[in-house]
Amino acid sequence: MPRHPRKPRRLVVDGRTYLWTLRHDHCVRESGRSADCRETLTLFPQPSGVGGPLRIVFAEGPDRYVPGGFPMGSGDVGFVRGGSLNLHEPGAVRALLDAACARGWRPGERRAVEVDGWTLLEAAATARAGDARDAADAGDADPAGRVGP
Repeated sequence: MPRHPRKPRRLVVDGRTYLWTLRHDHCVRESGRSADCRETLTLFPQPSGVGGPLRIVFAEGPDRYVPGGFPMGSGDVGFVRGGSLNLHEPGAVRALLDAACARGWRPGERRAVEVDGWTLLEAAATARAGDARDAADAGDADPAGRVGP
């Protein structure tokens, strides 16, 4: 049975649990055309009330892509000539969380924090590429942490 797309997913990092969601949204102009696409990845420290949510926002802009689906995959974000991630992958979410923490975000902060995802993307994409190399070298796990043949 497939997972419901609006149901938060669970991520455990260093003994701390987070629920996370991904939303694609945009504004609709008077002409009826959509514009200003953005992907918002939100992490909620658990249990509820121990810290405010972290919102990592990827807004469309020059030399960036935030397609929201066909012909590219849902959740794909990236620089036209640079790093990219699929925000549906737990490993990508973990890499962005690590990058946000390295830049000063603390899960125990009580207020909601919004971060421009583009400032974290290269560090997270580099970490994901390193995870893929490590998994290939080990031959027994993929970057998302699943055990393989």
